[in-house]
Order: sequence, then C-alpha cells, then structure tokens
Amino acid sequence: MPAKRSKIVTVAAPAAAHNPGVALRALRRQRGWTLAEIGARTGLPISTLSKIENGKMSLSFDKLTRIAQGLEVDIGELFSSQPATGNDGFSGRRSISRAGEGYAVRTENYDHLYPASELLNKRLVPIIADVHARTLEEFGELIRHTGEEFAIVLEGAIELHSELYAPTRLEVGDSIYFDSAMGHAYIAAAPGPCRVLAVCSGSESHLREVMQRQNGAEASRPGGLRGARTRRLSDD
Repeated sequence: MPAKRSKIVTVAAPAAAHNPGVALRALRRQRGWTLAEIGARTGLPISTLSKIENGKMSLSFDKLTRIAQGLEVDIGELFSSQPATGNDGFSGRRSISRAGEGYAVRTENYDHLYPASELLNKRLVPIIADVHARTLEEFGELIRHTGEEFAIVLEGAIELHSELYAPTRLEVGDSIYFDSAMGHAYIAAAPGPCRVLAVCSGSESHLREVMQRQNGAEASRPGGLRGARTRRLSDD
C-alpha cells in the first residue's frame, strides 16, 4: 500500500444545497443520530465526519458512498436539495447537461464530472473523467464497486489495469465493458489530456464510493470547475 499523500483538491465554491457535508448533517439530525452512530454505520472516524459536516475536509468517493450506505439513502441526496421519493416507477424523466455542467470534483488521479447529478436513483451513472495518474504506483490501490461498467475513450489514450487481466491500452473510440467489482484503475497512456466516459450500473450511492477511493473531493455547482479555487487537504 502506498503511503497516504497530501492532496491538492480544486473545487468550485459549492452552494449549500449541493454541499454533501450540509446534507450529511441534515440527514443525521433528521434520524436523531450522533456522529458516533454514523461512524459505526460507515466505518469513518468521528473526527473525519465532523470535518466533512463543517466543510473542512475533502469528501472522497469512498467516503461519499460509505456515508450514503450508512444513512441508507441514494448518493444523489448528498448532492441535491431535491428529496428522494423512493418511487422506482419513473416515467418520462430526463436531464440535459450542457458542456461542462454537472457535479464536478478534482483529485490527484481524476477530474470527474457527473452529468444529470440532479436525478436521484439512477440505474446508470455517467461519469466523464480526465485521468491524471500515469503509473499504477502513482494511482495507488485499485478501486472496486458493485455492478458493471462501460467505458469509451474520448481523448488521448487510457490503460486499464485490473486484478484479473493484463493491462489493456485503449485509444480514442475504443471501449471496454467489465465487472467493476474487479479491482481496476484508469491510467493516462498518452501525452496531453486523457479523457474517458464511464457509464456504471448499480445504485449510485454505492458507485461513487470507490471511483475516488484515495482522493479528496467536494461538491460543486453545475458548470464544472469554472470559477474554481484551490486548497490543500489531507485525508485522515
């Protein structure tokens, strides 16, 4: 396991309605739970949860999903001010994301953009990722999450590492479909920007858990990373 590193996280200043820390506190109080109880349900230290609630710590994909699972909510409830209805019989809903819009996070390994972030209980979760890590050592621990994943390279080249197969190089237009419970990592394999569109199945709350397992992130307003600010954060 590589040593934990200090991380530079660039985020757009979030609106309160799109701040997972604010949502965490509201949902926790709604249930009458203490930070200790949330810690027991998520496996996260009380100090970490307190920092997240107060906007003093990055919120990684792993932490995000642990919290959603511990609170027994869809992960979208941590991003949106719209309450979940619990109704699986969606009919005719749609979401249009203009270029650069979505829930945006920036970490050492990836820049992630989640289109259609206002829709809850999605069966498929689209993620546009700019890949930064150029070696597996730089990336760190492989990530895993339930469901399946389809990815297509939009720019540059990607090398997909997994625990069961030899690394696979994918050029622009190449795609891959795989079991995402298998440990995997996207590595940049060409000079310049390397971008991939990944579409993941499974519950959204579990998906965001692992996509940034070793990286910090916070919610941003729709519009990507425009107007972003930079600060240095380190995980507990």
